[in-house]
Amino acid sequence: MTKFEIFNTQPKALRLSDFDFDLPAERIAQYPSDKRGEDRLMVVDRQKGTYTHHKFSEIKKYLNPTDCLVYNNTKVFPARLFASKDKTDSEVEVFLLRSLEDQIWEVLVKPARKVRIGNKLRFTDKIYADVIDNTISGGRVIRHNCSKATFMKYVMATGKSPLPPYIKRESEDLDKERYQTVMAKELGAVAAPTAGLHFTDPMLAQIEKKGTKISNITLHIGLGTFRSVQVEDLRRHQMDSEYFKIAKKTASMINTTKANGGRIIAVGTSTVRALESSLISGTDVNPKTTWTDKFIYPPYDFQVVDALITNFHQPKSTLIMMVSALAGHDLIMDAYAEAVKEKYNFYSYGDAMLII
Repeated sequence: MTKFEIFNTQPKALRLSDFDFDLPAERIAQYPSDKRGEDRLMVVDRQKGTYTHHKFSEIKKYLNPTDCLVYNNTKVFPARLFASKDKTDSEVEVFLLRSLEDQIWEVLVKPARKVRIGNKLRFTDKIYADVIDNTISGGRVIRHNCSKATFMKYVMATGKSPLPPYIKRESEDLDKERYQTVMAKELGAVAAPTAGLHFTDPMLAQIEKKGTKISNITLHIGLGTFRSVQVEDLRRHQMDSEYFKIAKKTASMINTTKANGGRIIAVGTSTVRALESSLISGTDVNPKTTWTDKFIYPPYDFQVVDALITNFHQPKSTLIMMVSALAGHDLIMDAYAEAVKEKYNFYSYGDAMLII
């Protein structure tokens, strides 16, 4: 038994401070690699307690014909809009979070202190929205004056890409393509499923040619993925709810793969969250269309996912907690220290990790 196998037993309850580490600012990727799929890949082997260095283009070597690769096909929409507030004409940033009804959205506004219930936010001469409520998380609820189709046409034409807060620059034309996976189909996310950003169409074709089955789920990622944990006792943290959908065909493929002894390899933490939230009883994945606020942190007994492709995450984030639940806290923290030492790039536009 290796030292990491001993660590994986995780005899004590882990706390927020256990997931902290030093990350130099220069390791936070501000731009994607020159070409999609050129990023680095760290392979973490849970059984051996090892981590090795590779190129992401080598990912197919670690996939078997008996495996099923499951990705998130959510599509990021340009959620950042700008409006003028009635009477003062001051500019307000309106960040669309999610559609509540046909004409009603939950949003974040900046500057928040100047936007109150009853204000009118004007996007164009013909398109405006009334602020009708506050949210418990500090946002607003708005009702726009036009049809959903008209409003979304305006959003798609004029909205800006909602880059994560740790990318310290304005969105550029390149982000419209690179902050979107090649598998993106279902519009509704305000943040990309970043593990999927590494894949190219030829790469997926090669994986499928090898015999590995490929399927998808939909989970619309919200800003909660970037929200910091404020409590030392992880049991007190409440995750934001996110909408997800698992089709009958996907559930059947996953359940058949597991029944035949194959592995379920999730592309990204959002895929893990959807799959692990889909269980009703036992270990079978169920077709579902619902919301999840599932928080996965050590110790956690994974019922569906056997391996994970993911990026390198923020200190003390719910995402590093999830990968630690899969690979073991000490092995992950040691691998992260190695990644910093070897100058891997972190976060959305950074390099990748495969946990097997």
